[in-house]
Amino acid sequence: MIYVTGDLHGDISRFKSKEMRRLKKNDTLLVCGDFGFLWNGSKEEKKQLDWIGKRRYDVLFVEGTHENMELLNTYPQQEWQGGRARQISGRLRQLCRGQIFELEGNSIFAFGGGTSEDSDARSEADNWWSSELPSQEEVDSARRLLEKRGGQVDFIITHQPSLQIRQLLNMDANDCSILDVFLDEVRSSSKFGCWFFGSLHLDKVIPPTEVAVFRQVLPLARLGAPARQTALKSR
Repeated sequence: MIYVTGDLHGDISRFKSKEMRRLKKNDTLLVCGDFGFLWNGSKEEKKQLDWIGKRRYDVLFVEGTHENMELLNTYPQQEWQGGRARQISGRLRQLCRGQIFELEGNSIFAFGGGTSEDSDARSEADNWWSSELPSQEEVDSARRLLEKRGGQVDFIITHQPSLQIRQLLNMDANDCSILDVFLDEVRSSSKFGCWFFGSLHLDKVIPPTEVAVFRQVLPLARLGAPARQTALKSR
């Protein structure tokens, strides 16, 4: 079974919650960005990563806007389940941007990154923050992979939603980045069963095909909008 949840922000207690404890051996947990456990490379942090990697289920995350991208990029990419991923520790992996993975018979398009609300306040010394947004090469590569599939995938996992959805939920969202343009393109030109994202810190269904997820741990199933509404209300 595959489950999806929102930003963890390095909170190890989330893995000990009632919702997480229901995950069984060989299940999969997808995290929609701001994983947060790769920050300073300390011994304590490495112990936490080792603990997460030893869970009985796979933990897979896309990066958000509060990750140490320089540290994350020290882990080499490798081929995994049809796409490229970074193995962090044991069963813990980062899903690289713009890759399509085959999990339990489902095709999953993953694209991490986003625009931080506090980016204007950061100093020039914080140069690793710049890689929160994708490069043109990453966008072009993702576009080609989607085109090879006729723009069709079962699920989309991102940190940030498309700009259209972000503006729907936040009327002050007026900035527009390379990621916003690309995700709007994906939304308008692709066929997908459901799109999950985590950046807005909401647990909310946006009918008919998009779901903002934060605290909840939802089964990743191709459900109609009424079924998703029921699933969200039951948590």
